[in-house]
Amino acid sequence: MRILVTGYSGQLGYDVVREGVNRGIDMVGIGSKELNITDGPSVKEFIHEKNPDAIIHCAAYTAVDKAEDDKEKCWKVNVEGTTHLANAAKEIAAKFMFISTDYVFEGLGKVPFIESDVPNPVGFYGITKYEGEKVVQSLLNEWFIVRISWVFGMNGTNFVKKILELTEKCSELNIVGDQIGSPTYTFELSRLLLDMIQTERYGIYHATNEGFCSWAEFANEIFHITNKRIKVNTITSEEYPTRAVRPKNSRMSKQKLIDNGFNPLPSWQEALEHFLTNLKLEGK
Repeated sequence: MRILVTGYSGQLGYDVVREGVNRGIDMVGIGSKELNITDGPSVKEFIHEKNPDAIIHCAAYTAVDKAEDDKEKCWKVNVEGTTHLANAAKEIAAKFMFISTDYVFEGLGKVPFIESDVPNPVGFYGITKYEGEKVVQSLLNEWFIVRISWVFGMNGTNFVKKILELTEKCSELNIVGDQIGSPTYTFELSRLLLDMIQTERYGIYHATNEGFCSWAEFANEIFHITNKRIKVNTITSEEYPTRAVRPKNSRMSKQKLIDNGFNPLPSWQEALEHFLTNLKLEGK
């Protein structure tokens, strides 16, 4: 089986390719340098040339705040790019997996969102990811849509790395405590995605590490595992204003994974410990 992965230069795409290679799968990882997904003719030519059996589309415009002012580019990447890739997948009869986000939901309430809940994004990034979901569903029959949240991995920047950098110069941090979600380690997520793409159990899934926490609780766990004495002041979203509105409720139910025979991911605490161990081993 040959699997083409977009977003190879990012956290998730990198780990998906690496895990696939470890499994002996023929993996083709591409970043924006190898292919501009907003260029329809180039996408068609490239996909036909590589002729994969499946495409895992991890590439995305993910600068949530910047997207509010750079709407044209965000739309081109997240909607038009997804359209080009989905059309190319259809032409060669390849399975297609679209990586989506908790930002497709408005983030109200405290109950975990289920896969059949109707999205209602409040920010432009979330709007484009929901539009991408609709494109995939309208163009293809053999598709997976996998919504993820709060990812961290070895390749690229993320909350964990940024927090650890801040500890080099700060002994006290103000961190938001009213946004609740599931931190997700891309290494473990990549294994699940590869398991899924090799089946025909198509549909919408939520895939994150188990359990929920706030960003402040996440930070405290980072400090607990790394034995750093940093004071965390829990603040509200309103006390830390951002250009784009963040969903306060990013809880997502993963019951559909279990119902379809997939193993749930470990707890976010276990995942974080695993990640920090690997980070130390690689000297990062």
